[in-house]
Amino acid sequence: MSKYDGFVARLRKALGPLGVFQLARPEFSPQRRRLSRAVSVADLRRLARRRLPRGVFDYIDGGAGDELTMRANQAAYGARTFAPRVLRDVGQVDTSSTLLGEPVATPIVLAPTGFTRIVHPDGELAVARAAARAQIPYSLSTLSTRSIEEVASVSDGRLWFQVYPWRDRRLVSELVARARDAGYEALCLTVDTPVLGRRERDIRRGFTLPPKVGLVTLLDGMVHPSWAWRFLTSEPIVFANVAGRGVGDGSDAVSLAEYVGRQFDPTLTWDIVGWLRDHWEGRIVLKGIQTVEDAVLAAEHEADAIVISNHGGRQLDSAPATLDLFPAVVDAVEGRLEVICDGGVRRGSDVVKAVALGARAVMLGRPYLYGLAAGGETGVDELLATLQVEMAQTMALIGCARVGDLSPAYLASTG
Repeated sequence: MSKYDGFVARLRKALGPLGVFQLARPEFSPQRRRLSRAVSVADLRRLARRRLPRGVFDYIDGGAGDELTMRANQAAYGARTFAPRVLRDVGQVDTSSTLLGEPVATPIVLAPTGFTRIVHPDGELAVARAAARAQIPYSLSTLSTRSIEEVASVSDGRLWFQVYPWRDRRLVSELVARARDAGYEALCLTVDTPVLGRRERDIRRGFTLPPKVGLVTLLDGMVHPSWAWRFLTSEPIVFANVAGRGVGDGSDAVSLAEYVGRQFDPTLTWDIVGWLRDHWEGRIVLKGIQTVEDAVLAAEHEADAIVISNHGGRQLDSAPATLDLFPAVVDAVEGRLEVICDGGVRRGSDVVKAVALGARAVMLGRPYLYGLAAGGETGVDELLATLQVEMAQTMALIGCARVGDLSPAYLASTG
């Protein structure tokens, strides 16, 4: 018996009849105390906002232009309601599914996010480990702050590598070869970034990668001392996959617009898919499809999957909400490839809605960055556990015990 248990026993004896009340075991970890108050993605977002400098928070939280598309992604989920069925056997709800022919515990993929270490020093390593424990894939960004090999060394889970088709094709082919040698199972080709969207929160704050340690940063660091201490005492943050390659590795502060202007190729055509196929024998996922016509073209170019995505509302403002595209896209591709929905997911019930409309899985980015900011690797664990619990509860309440049985019949007609 611990000293605490002994104290509780003596206290109960002293209280007599009042001793039937349970005394809460104290939590001595500040991180776990903080996370115990976060029961939703919205709670994690509030914690992240308090713990991060405003410029860093706006970088992960913001969108392009008036942020209409960013808000529309979430609103599309709220606009759809369920058609619950009752008296169904939901004693054993199974949230598992398959994605690209392999099992997943929940139909979720963690999206690629650049410069993750500005949120927490463990960055991509923490996220990859959490994804492996949750038995879901993690997509590493080309612009990650931990390298292809570093992430593979800490994860025995499913790894995808996100590719930006840069002007320097020799460098891209080298990155693809490194991903192959490190055991990554799929390439995720981002196709919606011929130029960078106008992200006004970043422009207003003059945001650079890495953040400049000037007067504004120092003042903000005084308000967020834990972040400032970690940032100043951690190893330098660079674009780990291209460090030392002379293409701009993040070792000097640059604006996102400046970096993208140097590296990204606005002359790309659908030929890039064939070029990539010549350099990669595994699965290819196209991320950034936003019309039915392009979904059909992706199938014709023999992509294994597409991600219906508007970059989380960070590229073209007034692009369509991703969930709204799903019924037409699923009908048009006729099962020739798998379709993943990216953007706006904030609840396990959102995952259920997307899958009911035909998504093989959903992809999410901001929510796990909120969890990482709120509580490091444990915060990402908590996020993923919460989504799985919410998903299972939603499925039970609508009368569907298996992910494979979800269909539009479980959603109310929108007219």
